[in-house]
Amino acid sequence: MVRRTDVAGPSNAAVCELIKRAAEPLPKIDDPAFGRMFDRFAEARVVLLGEASHGTSEFYRARAAITRHLIEEHGFSIVAVEADWPDAASLDRYVRHRPSPAHAEPPFRRFPTWMWRNTDVEDFIEKLRGWNELRPADDRAAFYGLDLYNMSASIRAVLDYLDRVDPEAAGVARERYGCLMPWVKEPQVYGRLALSRGYASCEKPVVAMLRDMLDRQLRYTLKDGETFLDAVANARLVRSAEAYYRAIYYGEAESWNLRDTHMFETLMAVLNAKGPNAKAVVWAHNSHIGDASKTEMGAARGELNIGQLARETFGDEAALIGFSTHTGTVACASDWDEPMEVKRVQPSLPESYERLAHDSGVGRFLLDLRKSVRPMLHEALSAPRLERFIGVIYRPETERWSHYSRCSLAEQFDAYVWFDETRAVTPLPTHTRRGPDETYPFGL
Repeated sequence: MVRRTDVAGPSNAAVCELIKRAAEPLPKIDDPAFGRMFDRFAEARVVLLGEASHGTSEFYRARAAITRHLIEEHGFSIVAVEADWPDAASLDRYVRHRPSPAHAEPPFRRFPTWMWRNTDVEDFIEKLRGWNELRPADDRAAFYGLDLYNMSASIRAVLDYLDRVDPEAAGVARERYGCLMPWVKEPQVYGRLALSRGYASCEKPVVAMLRDMLDRQLRYTLKDGETFLDAVANARLVRSAEAYYRAIYYGEAESWNLRDTHMFETLMAVLNAKGPNAKAVVWAHNSHIGDASKTEMGAARGELNIGQLARETFGDEAALIGFSTHTGTVACASDWDEPMEVKRVQPSLPESYERLAHDSGVGRFLLDLRKSVRPMLHEALSAPRLERFIGVIYRPETERWSHYSRCSLAEQFDAYVWFDETRAVTPLPTHTRRGPDETYPFGL
């Protein structure tokens, strides 16, 4: 939990000096030396790379450089991101040179499109595809989504899979998923109705569908283990999404915990499918990859997240790395489903961790927060302070109340990546663009 103390800690000036001395200046992101700065985490089973917003170019580019280095030099083979499984599967098929299914749709067409449909992601995907092209099919790096929102595409994927491998089971699946079909375009309506009626009308059939697929795992994987992994992940998404849309009417903590638990379970399923030596890089918001138990969200609201679950499961073999900035521009919206805007990020508040990093005077750095490496720094940055969180929504006019929360930075993360000034991602155009083959994922 977030520690509180009545004992006066070091002054802001003293903490800034500690940061300045400990900060390891980072080379430019496109310099190969940038990735080598993270060799210290190469022995981890999972490396979790955060972001302080969903619309900042430096965060995407830095994560891409680190990830490519870990893949090319240290045997990481899984990239798992805060994106819906069926949408990310389109990118995975492209980077691993696999064919598209019959009902494949262009991915990431729902709000917020810029989060994954931007030039920085496209560049990373193209380079990952190029890396994979020179490697055997079984040795190619994969790209997976962990999130649970695209329920309709996941239902379609399960039905397509069962139509191919088990038509009788496909008929059962259509009957079971039929309960949800009226609501797939507006699942929130299903959640509200299930609550008002006092029962979860679709819970049992979707749970049964997942259980049946897992029971038949051996038979299905003999035909194609990779397509089974995809199908069962989609069945898991449908189960979790059904529960999630019911939970949002009970309270934020329950729905948040269900979502992050689903994402962690999906990560574990992928790691288990790839074998005991598989290693993964996770891309998600700081609020998902920093240890929630060391923040206000865990201590005051009872919320957990992927980072906390990873630490509890992997211990020192989980590396949690946060990213943040002082000011610049960000791609965002003013409210859900509203158009993307580029807004100016306000300078960080004086009482925040971000202001300490800014006042250190080092413009771009890596800060190793582990107690075994920097004990004095770890102690100084364990005292709770404000930390900024910008998601897809950014409201500068209410920033203190809507985007800051108290955290213990040095206990929340193992390392901290700082860019003093950042710029917004560039969204991809929404017209269809011809690619090298029918698997090209970024056309609309």
